[in-house]
Amino acid sequence: MTSRRVVIALGGNAMTGPDGSATPQAQRDAIREASGHIADVVAAGAEVVLTHGNGPQVGNLLVKNEMAAHVVPPVPLDWNVAQTQGTIAFTVADELDAALAARGLSQRTAGLVTRTLVDADDPGFREPSKPVGRFLPREEAERFVSHGQVWEDRGEKGWRRVVASPEPRSVVDSPAIHALAAAGFVVVCAGGGGIPVTDDGRDGAALRGVEAVIDKDLTAAILAREVDADTLVIATDVPNVMVGFGTPAQRPLGRVTVAELRAHAAEGEFARGSMGPKVEAALRFVEGGGSRAVITSLEHIADAVSGDDAGTVLTHS
Repeated sequence: MTSRRVVIALGGNAMTGPDGSATPQAQRDAIREASGHIADVVAAGAEVVLTHGNGPQVGNLLVKNEMAAHVVPPVPLDWNVAQTQGTIAFTVADELDAALAARGLSQRTAGLVTRTLVDADDPGFREPSKPVGRFLPREEAERFVSHGQVWEDRGEKGWRRVVASPEPRSVVDSPAIHALAAAGFVVVCAGGGGIPVTDDGRDGAALRGVEAVIDKDLTAAILAREVDADTLVIATDVPNVMVGFGTPAQRPLGRVTVAELRAHAAEGEFARGSMGPKVEAALRFVEGGGSRAVITSLEHIADAVSGDDAGTVLTHS
């Protein structure tokens, strides 16, 4: 049975070329390909809320910051996230509207620049650890340290900027996302995990952007709960989550319970920098009351939403 409302989290492979290229044309081509699969989900009868990564795009902006630092001050990381949300959202809207129209569907796409609330006291702010951008020689890195950034010596490769990666607490703009989805729009939102903001304690009346990046899959789990989605689909570049990866015992996971997947995670089966956050996001969504979560490749998302046993399907039992 097709899900009533689904949140789809697109991975970086849906935003760049097959070789990882992030040129404008490569991004548009990749988004066009992804849009066909998303339109198939809409055609099956589901309301779709779409979120996405933005790592290569933010990386490009950081390089521009570096190269222009002697002319204009670098813009903060929350501004970079906002800029990439806008660029990706309008590109998705163009391509997805075309894909929807080609299928004779009346739905259209709306992009929303989206904020995600984080705790100002999150431990991640005390010890920035998330590497972003490119490697630089020490003398160039020191120029950005003078602008208040944190850089680390990474040995032979050079110095690299590290930033905070706090836990997402809530998607500030989820009421607007909910309203747009209920009105029939496919909503593109919370890109890159959302623009990180903190609350000064005055009933949310004074939110402030902060220098940080948020894991987009963990935000997707919160977003899915807050917009009352019954299914969370995390699209990646492999059809299934694997256990025993890289060993003779390697095998794909199909339908799995929360207890089973938690046990695999506790045994260290999923790398922190790749599948780990996706598995954790799926677990949090279902543990928090969601009906089901699916981790699979982009070309299988329509089957995953329709209820077929495509990908790794997580349910309560």
